[in-house]
Amino acid sequence: MKLNDFIKTLEQNLDKGLKFKYAPGEFAGANYHLTEIKNVQFDTTDCGGKTNFWKETHFQIWENPIEIDKTEFMKTDKILAILKKVDGIKSLLLDTELKIEYGNVNFPTSVMPIEDVQIYENKLIVSLFSEATRCKANDVCGISVETEETSCCETTKCC
Repeated sequence: MKLNDFIKTLEQNLDKGLKFKYAPGEFAGANYHLTEIKNVQFDTTDCGGKTNFWKETHFQIWENPIEIDKTEFMKTDKILAILKKVDGIKSLLLDTELKIEYGNVNFPTSVMPIEDVQIYENKLIVSLFSEATRCKANDVCGISVETEETSCCETTKCC
């Protein structure tokens, strides 16, 4: 989901609790805070020798252990206020993919894309998913989708 689409969704759903679902049945605690907004640039070279460049926006959310008993989730308005403040300091990259950086004692810190946003009367649930790594040069390396799911080094020219 692009950052501008996420912002529009928040603006259309003011004063609703915002929950982040990071695994089936698992949510970031109500004690989470949006601690950082990152404009991230990737400048890479894949195993086939192709260069790639793209930008993303990452929201880092963190559970405050002092607020472990908190039951009310951060509201959409609060997130919008944080985004407005950040945009006044450093421009948000509105047309970039938004990913959420999150982890806790039971879940390793991961950067996850948004799968979907479910809208309810008093809350939004942002469902995240974990991306698998993959070969970005499968055309050069001779890797098919089926090979990616098994062992690429058995058939590739790149490993």
